[in-house]
Amino acid sequence: MSRVKGGFTNKRRHNKIFKLAKGYRGARHRLYKKSHEAVLRAGEHAFAGRRKRRRDLRRLWITRINGALISQGINYSRFIDGLKKAGIELDRKILSDIAISDPKAFELLAKKAKESFGI
Repeated sequence: MSRVKGGFTNKRRHNKIFKLAKGYRGARHRLYKKSHEAVLRAGEHAFAGRRKRRRDLRRLWITRINGALISQGINYSRFIDGLKKAGIELDRKILSDIAISDPKAFELLAKKAKESFGI
């Protein structure tokens, strides 16, 4: 049986990796094996980074809400508990946005939370 070389298929596969590794330094954009390793690792870091971004944003929203609550005389955990007891279902992203853009509406939410919590 005759030997079949990769030819066009391998060239196409290599070019796909080189295209992804464009801008990498040294052998990481020149040599296929190094490029492939670098692209795989970059993909892992990108995946983990997307998860980390969600964590970081949630922390930011909570910090913003807590900062806006200082003037209302209620802490974050009691505020969230009060909203749940009052039946107000707003997520932290929306609450953070309200706290920044519309302080009057946020003040009303804080009053509702205080009433339902019993403060």
